[in-house]
Amino acid sequence: MAVLFIDPGELRTELALETCTATADGLGGFAETWVETATLFARIEPVSAENVYGAGQTLESVTHRITLRRREGVVSGMRFNRNGRIFMILTVHDPDESGRYLVYKVKEKGA
Repeated sequence: MAVLFIDPGELRTELALETCTATADGLGGFAETWVETATLFARIEPVSAENVYGAGQTLESVTHRITLRRREGVVSGMRFNRNGRIFMILTVHDPDESGRYLVYKVKEKGA
């Protein structure tokens, strides 16, 4: 198995890692509240973009690959925030099983 080489200088994009908490809305329901849990440095690469038209509206999505040093507890359902751009985490994997880096497939929200 080939070892993945990543130049540490490529991990220069600052991201806020956010988790979702449910907050009671006072009417028996809940509202999502996103809380920043960490500041990380990563490499962001655009992978694909799609434009879907349906129900009288256009929905765009941009999918990216985000690579960062291994960090425990970052799972799907969390998100990255970069200056108001939201990246929802879909999947996570260790590309060379060395335990050094993790690669996240994300979908940009509201792009």
